[in-house]
Amino acid sequence: MHGGDVARKPEEGAAASREPAELAPPAGSFGAADGARGRAGAVAPRAAGGAEARDAAEAIEAIEAAVLALRRSGRRGALARLSARRGRRAGAHAALPDAVFELLDAVAAAGERGGGLTVTEAAAALGVDQPRSSRLAAQALAAGLLRREADQRDGRRSPLRLTAEGREVLGRIREFRRGIVAEATAGWAAEDRATLARLLTRFLRDFGAVTGRGGEVD
Repeated sequence: MHGGDVARKPEEGAAASREPAELAPPAGSFGAADGARGRAGAVAPRAAGGAEARDAAEAIEAIEAAVLALRRSGRRGALARLSARRGRRAGAHAALPDAVFELLDAVAAAGERGGGLTVTEAAAALGVDQPRSSRLAAQALAAGLLRREADQRDGRRSPLRLTAEGREVLGRIREFRRGIVAEATAGWAAEDRATLARLLTRFLRDFGAVTGRGGEVD
C-alpha cells in the first residue's frame, strides 16, 4: 500500500454498494408499484412487513372501493337521474335495461376494430350467458338500435351492427359520460389527468388479464 493511500472504512464500502436513496421509490408508494411494470407473474404487490405491507393493503382497499363506487355511479340509472336533475330528457329508450346500452358499447368497440360482434361474442364481452345475450340483442334489435348483417366470408356468422339510431343514441350517452368526467376533473392539472388515464387503462388491462374479461370490470 502506498503511503498516500487510505484504507476505506467498511461502512464506506457498504454505502458505495447501496443504491442512492433518491433513486429508489418510497416504500409502499404507487411509484414503486408502477416501477414493477413488466415483471413476469406479478399479480399482487410484493409481500412485505411493517409499514410497506400496511401501505400496500390500504392502496388495494382504496382501489377496490373506487372501482365499486365507479361501477355504481357509472350505471346508466345513476347517470339518467343526474341527467333528469339537470333538465335533460331521458329519451325514447329510457326504459331499456342498462345491459342493452353496454351491448351497444361492445358492438361499437368491435366496429372500431373493423369487425362485428355475434351474439356469442357479445356474451363473452359482457360476461353473460348465451340466453341473456340473445335477449339483450333482441331488445336492441326491436328498438332499432342494432341490426344483423350477413358475414360475406362466413355464412354461419350474423354479426350485430349499430344502426344510425343506435349510433346517435350511443353518441349522446358517451358525450354525457365524458362531460361528467371532464367536469369531475376540471380542477386537475393536465399531468394529473394524463396520469389517471394511463394508470386506469393499465389497471383495466391487467384486471382483464386476471379475470379473463378483457378489461371489463363487473
